[in-house]
Amino acid sequence: MRPQAAQGRAPDGTAGLFRGNMEKLTWIKELVLAEQQMEEAGVVDMEAGFDPARQVEEATLEFMQDLKAGFVEASAAFNQLKGSTLGHLRIYGISKTRTDFMLFRNGYKLIFSIRQPGLISVSYSNAGANYVPGQAKPEEARASDQLRASWGAFGQLIWTYNDHEINMDYLVRYYMSRFVKDSAR
Repeated sequence: MRPQAAQGRAPDGTAGLFRGNMEKLTWIKELVLAEQQMEEAGVVDMEAGFDPARQVEEATLEFMQDLKAGFVEASAAFNQLKGSTLGHLRIYGISKTRTDFMLFRNGYKLIFSIRQPGLISVSYSNAGANYVPGQAKPEEARASDQLRASWGAFGQLIWTYNDHEINMDYLVRYYMSRFVKDSAR
């Protein structure tokens, strides 16, 4: 009799490792493909199944998608509880990018943008700052926070802000609260 874990089932009868999204198993697919190529070519590749640059790029896109989903959910809740359509939060994708997006409200923008794999900038912009005397100068309005991916133990990518690990829920809460306060009229 084969152990249940080898059959793709955990002892509790659930799918164990295979529970959840199959996209999370791309590393296993890469490992199998690398082994097949190794068997065909007869050459052993010691780094088969692990491409750090590709892993950082994929993790950055996935992090941005999760971040956007968090803001979509929080914005929908805010708009529904607010009731009035005046001052609603809007989320827009940014053209010619894969996952960049921005929150928009009352002329204010909160922009999340991938600068390079493993580096995401978060910047504020006020459309009125360019037109109203005494407002922040355009170069001051472009100040941004940097979210960085760093390698942890066992090839885990950890997202950080100022060398502190990021919790997605708290990140969404912080930027959403700050944005709502800054964009209020």
